[in-house]
Amino acid sequence: MKLETLAIHAGREPDPATGALREPIHLATTFERGADGSYPHGYFYSRSGNPNRTALERAVAALEGGHEAVAFASGSAATLAVFTLAAAGGRVVCSSDCYHGTAKQLREILPRWGGAAEFVDTTDLDAVRRALEPGATLLWVETPSNPLLRVSDIAGLTEFAHERGALLGCDNTFASPVLQQPFALGADLVMHSTTKYLGGHSDVLGGIVVVREASAELEGLRHFQGAGGGVPSPFDCWLLLRSLPTLPLRVRQQSANALAVARFLAADPRVERVHYPGLEQHPGHALAARQMRGGYGAVVSFQVSGGAAEALAVTSRVRLFTRATSLGGVESLIEHRASMEGPLSQTPPNLVRMSVGLENVDDLVADLGQALGG
Repeated sequence: MKLETLAIHAGREPDPATGALREPIHLATTFERGADGSYPHGYFYSRSGNPNRTALERAVAALEGGHEAVAFASGSAATLAVFTLAAAGGRVVCSSDCYHGTAKQLREILPRWGGAAEFVDTTDLDAVRRALEPGATLLWVETPSNPLLRVSDIAGLTEFAHERGALLGCDNTFASPVLQQPFALGADLVMHSTTKYLGGHSDVLGGIVVVREASAELEGLRHFQGAGGGVPSPFDCWLLLRSLPTLPLRVRQQSANALAVARFLAADPRVERVHYPGLEQHPGHALAARQMRGGYGAVVSFQVSGGAAEALAVTSRVRLFTRATSLGGVESLIEHRASMEGPLSQTPPNLVRMSVGLENVDDLVADLGQALGG
């Protein structure tokens, strides 16, 4: 089936008890046991499994073309679950430009579990090859990356990782399965912060990991999900399932809006640099054009002439964009990224990150124009 069809039908069917087209929210924490001691419906306690979570996991696995998915209470919980696979002597090689929360986990939590991490520019294949040599367990890549929108070659990185016995995990949050299919390029694990595009309405927190095939890694993720307990609530799962049918429509239109916004910014002399792979001058444009389909995502970062003070001033003058972190919702957001990340941020101090929404793009461009004008 095509992705648009899967987005509507995967993981769901009419309620067998009532015929309702939308699945009920199963708020029960525990499930009845049979007289013979069995669990005839397949569930016994909601931390270990719940019908809403099962439906969500099946739907996202289908959208990514994977074998099975494991849902968590946040994107950070999902990445941490993956990194447990590299604990006790393992080593993770990670994109140097990545979500600051991911870097924090690798620097502060993984070493406590006996693992180690190295950060490398994953757009530089020679640098990655060298970093993988001393026995890496996992190569973790964000593409496009957060917040500089760098594009890494998933197929090439997978080949390097597999040659050295490592797994390739891909954070596909910025692209979503609509624009990028990492399993088709060889990846072993795909992760999403479901808070973002899969949720799409800024009203649900979650994360999910999809595995390419049945494996020891899947068993490890399932064990961490149940034993660690960082699971999404039934209502959160229901909200995510509600959002998936419109995912292709939302992401494609947001991407089209983002490209128009990026082109406007690239032509403005008050802007020092625009980071967006849909622009032909972006160093990763040709790779993105091969690796992605139907768009380049809806996150645009740009550096303002005049330094950090002017970047903050631009965000203070917007009228339509909302000053807030996160991304993927239907509304457009803007933030001065370095001040949000804190004192250890490596983000350029004059960088502004935007999540472009579904408003009329002319209105978005007009708002940025007046904000840049002072």
